[in-house]
Amino acid sequence: MQARGESLPARSVVEEQMLERLIMNRLQVLRAEQTGIRVSDSDIDQALNQVAANNNLTLSQLRMALESDGIEFEDFRDDMRQEMLGSRLRQRVVQSMEPITETEIDILLASDRLGGEEYLLSQIVINVPEAASPTEVNEARDRADEVLEQLRAGMDFSAAAITYSQGPDALEGGDVGWRNLNALPPMFADEIEGRSPGAVVGPIRTPAGYIILNVRDVRDHSEVIVREYRARHIMIEPTELISPQQAGERIHHIHERIQEGEDFADLARRYSTDETSANLGGMLNWFPAGRYGPDFQQVVEQLEPEEVSEPFQSQSGWHIVKFIEARDADRTEEAMRAEAREMLHEQKAEEEIERYMRQLRNESFVEVRL
Repeated sequence: MQARGESLPARSVVEEQMLERLIMNRLQVLRAEQTGIRVSDSDIDQALNQVAANNNLTLSQLRMALESDGIEFEDFRDDMRQEMLGSRLRQRVVQSMEPITETEIDILLASDRLGGEEYLLSQIVINVPEAASPTEVNEARDRADEVLEQLRAGMDFSAAAITYSQGPDALEGGDVGWRNLNALPPMFADEIEGRSPGAVVGPIRTPAGYIILNVRDVRDHSEVIVREYRARHIMIEPTELISPQQAGERIHHIHERIQEGEDFADLARRYSTDETSANLGGMLNWFPAGRYGPDFQQVVEQLEPEEVSEPFQSQSGWHIVKFIEARDADRTEEAMRAEAREMLHEQKAEEEIERYMRQLRNESFVEVRL
């Protein structure tokens, strides 16, 4: 927040939010362990290696970097274990959901609300207890109205989120990220649609309480045009009986026969070890860029129509490619269907995790001794 030039709330406010974050993390770890979720040492080692690789470090360099910042490596390792336990607990919650049906996707697509604009959102959550009395509901509404008045008086939304929000993203300034309207419950989508950057909407009543939303940015969701290719290929894959060197020798011999005028498709049928395409004369019919890996794609993009490549090696084996043609295909419909499925899944997952965490917190006895 300071780097963005925003005002930071009082330390006591941040500490209160941090304490609640630690409580929820601890409750998730306890529930995960109680329900048989385990994280092995090898799981943690793999995660640590990935963290090191993402930062272009070796594991020993990561350890030195942490210790230079005053972080004990064993503490970092334990934090990683707890984070993985919480993540696996949330995954289990999501996996228990009913799968998204084709009918749900059809309904979403028929609503004409998929595509169009996407919104970058932040939120402030004011919780209402389950089975709350009318007095408790009114008190929560009053708090939400007071927060709204603070925002209208010029308070920064991120600072307000850290100060007042009871949502899991409070310490991030309430950041929700980019959302299409259909990734949101209808009660939110109806309030947000058509709003300009900077708009603040709410308070919106939800089963969990009251929500205030900030529209930080808006962008178009454009059509999906994909570059696709048609080609034939012959592959010789190394096996226990064929060494990589022998595979290379075979593919070079086949290439010589193609250069002498033999039919590419016929040779593919006779010699290619790619069973999915060999019977089709090596035909790879309209595949998107990158489908068969970077080495294959690099060769295809350098060929002219009907040109045959030199033999080359990829992770799968040795290849010869005969490029046929390329096109720009409109894959908006397929992409929108896949996006609809992802949005419905994400929306249901967020709602299910939020419900589970709220229930977990309400069922737990927590004594704050500060």
